[in-house]
Amino acid sequence: MRTIAFVTQKGGSGKSTLASSLAVAAHEAGERVFVIDMDPQHSLLSWAKTRGLDDVPVSSVTPGRLPATLAALEKNGFTLAIIDTAGAEGGSAEAAMKAADLNIIPSRPNIFDLWASEQTRKTLKSLRAEFVFVLNQCPPAQQTARVEEGAAALEAMGGLITPLVLARVDYQEAARHGWGVTEINPHGAAAVEIKALWSSVKRRLARGKAKAPVRRAA
Repeated sequence: MRTIAFVTQKGGSGKSTLASSLAVAAHEAGERVFVIDMDPQHSLLSWAKTRGLDDVPVSSVTPGRLPATLAALEKNGFTLAIIDTAGAEGGSAEAAMKAADLNIIPSRPNIFDLWASEQTRKTLKSLRAEFVFVLNQCPPAQQTARVEEGAAALEAMGGLITPLVLARVDYQEAARHGWGVTEINPHGAAAVEIKALWSSVKRRLARGKAKAPVRRAA
């Protein structure tokens, strides 16, 4: 099983929205997905309740129970765990960072988010945790100076995953109905983006797995 965590020290970056749609896209691609909601606001628990299905289960987990929960999920055949965290420092965020095979730092293309992304990057570096950035909620015209500057800044900080995610109505509408963007508008631009994002994340996870040291029996 592989584990990804959405982490950032800035609220409003779209972690829960991305996590829910990415979970659905991964499920549709054949993964057995379990979502762990470690955000005190419990946005993804509310999303799951609205969804009313058990295809992408969601549960709240405390930091102390996270390692045992992940071990149990793997034992029960899940192939992907997605962790959502609060937009602040704390025990939940640090536990998720340590547990994740890949941490995803969403950032909007504005200076406040970029400053917060740098702080999150420093924390992840101190933990020697794997991470990537995703530029989220970009204005519809991608080639604006603000987006270009944001992309350059995140790339300089340690790597920007593709694609850029634009500010689209489908993301908000899908979340409101307990869906992913690939369900609410399967052939829309947002669905294309989130499928491409899952492909990028999957490739990055595979690369990390290939680099992992081989454990030898004693």
